[in-house]
Amino acid sequence: MRGRFAPSPTGEIHLGNVWTALLAWLQVRAAGGVMVLRIEDLDPGRSRSVYTDQLMSDMKWLGLDWDEGPDLGGQYGPYRQNERRELYQAALERLEASGLIYPCYCTRAALAASAPHAGDNERIYNGACRRQPVAAARQTSRRPALRLAVPPGPISFEDLHAGLVCQDIVREAGDFVVRRSDGVHAYQLAVVVDDAAMNITHVLRGFDLLSSTPRQLLLYRLLELPAPAFTHVPLLVDTNGVRLSKRQQALSIAALRANGTRAETIVGYLAFKAGLLDRFLEVKACELISGFTVEKIPRDQIVIEEQLSV
Repeated sequence: MRGRFAPSPTGEIHLGNVWTALLAWLQVRAAGGVMVLRIEDLDPGRSRSVYTDQLMSDMKWLGLDWDEGPDLGGQYGPYRQNERRELYQAALERLEASGLIYPCYCTRAALAASAPHAGDNERIYNGACRRQPVAAARQTSRRPALRLAVPPGPISFEDLHAGLVCQDIVREAGDFVVRRSDGVHAYQLAVVVDDAAMNITHVLRGFDLLSSTPRQLLLYRLLELPAPAFTHVPLLVDTNGVRLSKRQQALSIAALRANGTRAETIVGYLAFKAGLLDRFLEVKACELISGFTVEKIPRDQIVIEEQLSV
């Protein structure tokens, strides 16, 4: 087994990030596999190296180590997306050569006005630039985004926690972006290229990414790349049902450390919420390995109290 944790350095990591990092780490360590840390710093406008340094410090403090990563190297490096852009471009050119890519000149305002929501702030693309490419190009001088012309037919897979998932991408997402108008390759393409190139066999991540997995599986198929097994786990939410985010500074690991919270408290609290402990105990991450199974993880959202009440 080869698993990975792939955070974006756009802020301090919080309990929600550590939740998936811990479970992904336990899945790999319980199987005697290899853990990879990949920094997804593809977005130059939001990524900061200071956050990369902080998250690596926080993870080590929590007892979550890795076998390959930006600080350790490894045979599948580099381990920062910013240094892997040529790989994404090569994959994009393969898709272009197959006639699967077309330019899209639609603005965000136009998309917001014409496309229904697909969920999680995404919108279903109406295919305007695919249907009328010449007319679309004449309407603006802006640099186009590049979209994948999604072929018809459902994509199905068996998630190791969520069960059978089936999605008709044309109906539920439409033709999706593989390179943004600013030239940055889209997450959907980059994550597929990276996981295949790094020989990742298992991906454990949050339930919020479940709906995008069929798009990634389509790209695996079109690029003739091996796809990993997926495990999507429930999200951590606050007492109002809102997903934890980097805006909630009180629950960042850096803030909890500064307030004197012990690493064993955080790990034990999350393990209890994950069903790995029948009651709260302060534990080290390594003490959870032998008893870990995906089946123990709840299927419902996990409510986290603001002050990390235990």
